[in-house]
Amino acid sequence: MAESSLAPRRAALGLLSAVIGERRLLAEVLPQALTDLSPQGRARAQRLTLCVLRTTARADHILAPLLRKPPPLFVRNTLRLASYEMLADGAAAHGVVNDAVALVRGNRKTAHLAGLVNAVLRKIAAMGPEAWQAAPAQKLPGWLRGRLVKAYGAARVADFEAAFEEGAPTDLTPKAGNAGKLAEMVGGTALPTGSVRLDRSAQLTGLAGYDDGKWWVQDAAAALPALLLAARPGENILDLCAAPGGKTMQLAASGAQVTALDISAERAQRLSENLTRTQLSARVEAADALSWQADQLFDAVLLDAPCSATGTIRRHPDLVFAKDGKGLRDLYALQAAMLDRAAGLVRPGGRLVFCTCSLLPEEGERQVAAFLDRAPGFSVDPADAAWIEEDWKSPQGGLRLLPDFWSDRGGMDGFYMACLRKPA
Repeated sequence: MAESSLAPRRAALGLLSAVIGERRLLAEVLPQALTDLSPQGRARAQRLTLCVLRTTARADHILAPLLRKPPPLFVRNTLRLASYEMLADGAAAHGVVNDAVALVRGNRKTAHLAGLVNAVLRKIAAMGPEAWQAAPAQKLPGWLRGRLVKAYGAARVADFEAAFEEGAPTDLTPKAGNAGKLAEMVGGTALPTGSVRLDRSAQLTGLAGYDDGKWWVQDAAAALPALLLAARPGENILDLCAAPGGKTMQLAASGAQVTALDISAERAQRLSENLTRTQLSARVEAADALSWQADQLFDAVLLDAPCSATGTIRRHPDLVFAKDGKGLRDLYALQAAMLDRAAGLVRPGGRLVFCTCSLLPEEGERQVAAFLDRAPGFSVDPADAAWIEEDWKSPQGGLRLLPDFWSDRGGMDGFYMACLRKPA
């Protein structure tokens, strides 16, 4: 029997309630929330959830004059979802309104508001898409926006917010390093850094080369730390905080001997499965990097440290609802401890690449500056490879990537990375 349009919308509302109402991350709730849907239904529910999270400010602006007081969260999310679908997604108003009313009526706590929902949405259905475009775009929460404005200025942060609302395309890393060939194979575009950007949404497992392990999904910016490390065949490389394994696979594909460490046994297992699919090999261990005992020093260490992940909001808009800025100081301290630990695992003359998918200088430039003060002799290798664009370079010698870079290509995740050289 065909899946009704109601099921994906109901699932999307459940996800919105978990993120906005319970401050939970989508990664925590997605596996259980979508189990009863078809693959197409799961994809639709997830897409609708992400789009509503990116545009709640626009929806709320349109809804505000039509509501005398804020309704319960379930009703508010139903109105937000329906407004997005009708004004931004081009969905037929009749079906959207009927499903929204049915969902509210089917909830015992909100059934009495079904008439209100019907009346409000019929007014919104009469508006055109220009009403949506005229509404104010979503702003970052105060705890994050203030920090970013201080670091980059208000105008630049507005550009970040535009990039976050736009969302993120899917990027692939080719195992063999031939982006042009992979782009032809999957119908994508080869990027200057060697990644391939898909030109349209697609069922990834159905793309050419998936079963053969010829590529893996990895944001173009996330692929750059391994390029910066520039592993050579035969080198002994340690990848810390390695799961889900994109960087590990890049390093293994270069011919290096790779040890991949992750604190989560479940994530380490997923990494092993990704290595099997791509027919690459690495030694995988589930352990805490701060207490793990190595049996050797390494030619190079890649530390993708735990961080606020504020550079990935265009891909993970739930972050701005689920996080409130608490615990940042603990993260800064953990990053410093892991940097010190990683430095001790590098052989004399070797290199350490530190990176975070954060926009906060405290998790990037300032973290490296503090490390250099603590570790006499370490220096920053200037980033000057052919794939590096001039405006990516930070004064310190590392790379500062921002979500509004490559705006004509679909943007990139925010990252900071630096290659640190240990004295011989």
